[in-house]
Amino acid sequence: MREGIIGRKLGMTQVFDKNHRAIPVTVIEAGPCVVLQCKTKNLDGYEAIQIGFDTVRETRLSKPILGHFKKANARLVRFIREMRGEFPYKPGDEIKADIFRDGEYVDVTGISKGKGFAGGMKRWGWKGGGASHGSMSHRRIGAVGQGTSPGRVFKGKTMPGHMGFEKTTVQNLKVIKVDGENDLLLVKGAIPGVKGGYILIRTSTKKVSKENETH
Repeated sequence: MREGIIGRKLGMTQVFDKNHRAIPVTVIEAGPCVVLQCKTKNLDGYEAIQIGFDTVRETRLSKPILGHFKKANARLVRFIREMRGEFPYKPGDEIKADIFRDGEYVDVTGISKGKGFAGGMKRWGWKGGGASHGSMSHRRIGAVGQGTSPGRVFKGKTMPGHMGFEKTTVQNLKVIKVDGENDLLLVKGAIPGVKGGYILIRTSTKKVSKENETH
């Protein structure tokens, strides 16, 4: 079972460990989240729970959504996500930041920052053309296809286009501190998204030994 919670990215700062070394951390407002629905294999074909975060006014919601909240006997929330797995929760329960502990590793999923239209060098890290005087293709795309055979551009070819604003997951981030009273998580390193953006924090799927972890 992978524990998880919805949160909001507040920004970045730094903290110091016992050896006085600076650790860059992202501050996350983690919950409290309310459980809206518990799905079962018999009724829905799979095990999952539906959780919500961030209180919202009734006037901002449609009647079907209001009925969904009323059935769960839960408060009105703005952001809803589903987590696969079997959990010991029931509709109306609250999930708080204290489900995690210091030193634990988590995976953080969010929507990356949108960069708009970007060229291939920025978007894909192309090497670029000749940089000397007289070159006419410093950052241009150049040839992308073939001749007669196969005579087309292969699917997945890296090209200029819209960059960012995609669902992104950063794995194996260490939880530096859990503040259960204020529902805050301090996670080592950067996470996807803008300040104020919604994110999903779940227990990491990969095991990282603490002996190999360095600050």
